[in-house]
Amino acid sequence: MTDQLLKLEDQLCFSLYATTREITKRYRPLLEELQVTYPQYLVLLVLWEKDGITVKELGKRLYLDSGTLTPMLKRMEENQLIVRKRSAADERSVVVTLTIKGKEAKEQAACIPARLLENVDAEPEEMEQVKQTLMKMLHSLHELNEKGQ
Repeated sequence: MTDQLLKLEDQLCFSLYATTREITKRYRPLLEELQVTYPQYLVLLVLWEKDGITVKELGKRLYLDSGTLTPMLKRMEENQLIVRKRSAADERSVVVTLTIKGKEAKEQAACIPARLLENVDAEPEEMEQVKQTLMKMLHSLHELNEKGQ
């Protein structure tokens, strides 16, 4: 029984890890056209939904700490995709907004989700179910980790 539990192909974490790596490889050429990395693309996705949010809110949405987020935002600002400014209401907060270049990138990126899933052997309903299950797991695991359990 123990041998079966310790088989690599039976590990959920391995399936998630390996699938994530393969998906990220498929993103790479698509994102080169935008001249962004995958984590930067995630920042853009959040800002395209709601522009002008704080670094703290951005980190919360992406499950990233400020130590990871700040250098990435700095590079995005250098590439003229975003602007970071201290909040007038609370100078401790930094607000991130899209530049014109960042807003225009949305049109270029519109084809990425469909192109990413081309030739993937799964029906849209299956993909939606996987996504829902993973988001449920993410929320529960994050909550446990936040509680220190």
